[in-house]
Amino acid sequence: MQLSQQDSLRINVLLHQPLDAVRIDDGKMIVYGLTKKGEAKIELNPNCKDEVYIKRVKEVISSHVLGSPGGYPVFLKRWTRMGQARADSLENLLKLGEPEAVVAVVGAQGITNEIARRAWWVMPNSENARSMLANEAVVNGDMGKVLAEFLLEFLPFEEEPRNIIESVRLVLQPGLVSEDVCKELWKKGQRKNAFLVGFLKTDEHTIPEQADEHALLSQWQAKLSDLAAKENKYAGLLLEILKPEGQAYFKTIEAVLKKPANQDVVVALFEAIEGRFNLIRPHDEKRRDIEQIVNEAKKYCSECSNDEDKIALEQINILCPELLSMLENLMILSFVGEQLVAPIFATTDAVGSVMRRKIEPVTKPLTSCLNVLMN
Repeated sequence: MQLSQQDSLRINVLLHQPLDAVRIDDGKMIVYGLTKKGEAKIELNPNCKDEVYIKRVKEVISSHVLGSPGGYPVFLKRWTRMGQARADSLENLLKLGEPEAVVAVVGAQGITNEIARRAWWVMPNSENARSMLANEAVVNGDMGKVLAEFLLEFLPFEEEPRNIIESVRLVLQPGLVSEDVCKELWKKGQRKNAFLVGFLKTDEHTIPEQADEHALLSQWQAKLSDLAAKENKYAGLLLEILKPEGQAYFKTIEAVLKKPANQDVVVALFEAIEGRFNLIRPHDEKRRDIEQIVNEAKKYCSECSNDEDKIALEQINILCPELLSMLENLMILSFVGEQLVAPIFATTDAVGSVMRRKIEPVTKPLTSCLNVLMN
């Protein structure tokens, strides 16, 4: 079945000029083209059922762009097999009028700021914005602030905590939002702690409200600084967490741990803790028993088998013995991860206070850790 004569002519004219992207509105039966001269619009005149006609339109476009009417799936197989994510490959995907192709583009490592601009014209939504802001080239380009602004405007309409957390994390990347916006997001976090987890998934320097430094900082700062300068990772981490920024980070963890809204918030919180402290994690094995973690962390600090770590830990113990307990609790946090709550969440879909009671065997020991690490 052929396109109507009028549509065939207009679509071929569109395809034979420099074309950046194509968008198809199935409901209104309109083809849009993004060209160097601006936006082109073709109102279709179907000669059969709309869904059949749209399929034929996509085949015509695909035949011109890819040399095959098969469209995006065929191209994806070829692209994946070749292991390529070149800019020209991504550009072609944006000319197909296929939403799935746009999703592939926004998640590709090879995306550039210009390709992000075109993809955003084709399909502007929060999922695509988050995908693109995970790419450094986009963050550092003009589109970074455009996408961040969209996510900020859309945040009041986000219903899923995991989407809120990810949006906050992404917009807090350096250079995307002002200090005032950062403070406003923090303020919202006092009512909905999913926002706070977004802060925890960046680093402590994004937290607007700083705590007082730990009482032990002035006593041990000089010695810890000397050890840290000699690449003692434990001394460096202790120095960081005793400072106001580190104490604020722990206060934020404590605030979320007291009243997480649902399982997504708990999992994201544990992921944030894991990412922050895995520098001192002795191994990559995922422990599911919190008691085993506590015992293993304490044992490692006193009977470390790794020669390099053993020397670094002994230096701490000799020069700063009062900090050994803090180091043990940091080691416990380094083992934290989703695996601790996975067995619980596998048997329940509880939220709110019921969920919080079920995870107390895990959260109570972690709260004890925070009590040692904070003023």
